[in-house]
Amino acid sequence: MKAVFDQLVLYFTYPFVRYALVAGVLIALCSSLLGVTLVLKRFSFIGDGLSHVAFGAMAVAAVAGFTNEMPFVLLVTILCAVLLLGAGQNAKIKGDAAVAMISVGALAIGYLLMNLFSTSANLSGDVCSTLFGSTSILTLTQTEVWLCVVLSIVVVALFVLFYNKIFAVTFDENFAKATGTKANAYNLLIALIVAVIIVLAMNLVGSLLISALVIFPALSAMRVFKSFKSVTICSAVLSVICAVLGILISILQGTPVGSTIVAVDIVAFVIFSFAGVVHGGIRK
Repeated sequence: MKAVFDQLVLYFTYPFVRYALVAGVLIALCSSLLGVTLVLKRFSFIGDGLSHVAFGAMAVAAVAGFTNEMPFVLLVTILCAVLLLGAGQNAKIKGDAAVAMISVGALAIGYLLMNLFSTSANLSGDVCSTLFGSTSILTLTQTEVWLCVVLSIVVVALFVLFYNKIFAVTFDENFAKATGTKANAYNLLIALIVAVIIVLAMNLVGSLLISALVIFPALSAMRVFKSFKSVTICSAVLSVICAVLGILISILQGTPVGSTIVAVDIVAFVIFSFAGVVHGGIRK
């Protein structure tokens, strides 16, 4: 155990390890806050759809030779979030069909462009890294970390500021509209925040694993707690712990960061499910 501790202390002296931990904690925190709302509103599929859009946008940015891909990817993902919300309210195109059209189309076009105009000698490695997260934690720069910090502060501030409104549209959107709450505007706000979180998480867990980062902590917390506030707090704490454990395990064992974090989230879900069964049996 002492050898493991000494090894971790040694790794913490490297800036890229600290960058990965800071970014991982912030992304996990932001993802968990919106995850509860998305699960309760049955909008979990939006995160998966937008992650595919982000992959397509990243492929376009790579082909176009952009030196900084994040602003372009963020803009495209936000625009698609608006389109998905609008299409979901269109009687001719239901929400799940709109997500399938946009997400699958973006994924296919992105991969096609990367094949046709690839300038990399390791195309399969680039695609795998984008889809499943980088196998190395050396990819995060100081600029990306600071951008992550700023955007995370904005996300948390918006969630805290509009907590009551988000709570209202989450549980009873029709009643919220009847009381004068602009439910469509807050649904749009939720979609925009999710788009920001997805772009931030691309480097950490990859586009295909982002939904797990959003959904698993919320589902785990719901196994034990029942109130919206308790579930949100538990989800945030659990998500941060799983992210830190996943990053540390990946550092020590040399495993892919994104896959390791999701594996830890799955283990946590199993533990909380068992705890929920035991807790329910005790209450009876």
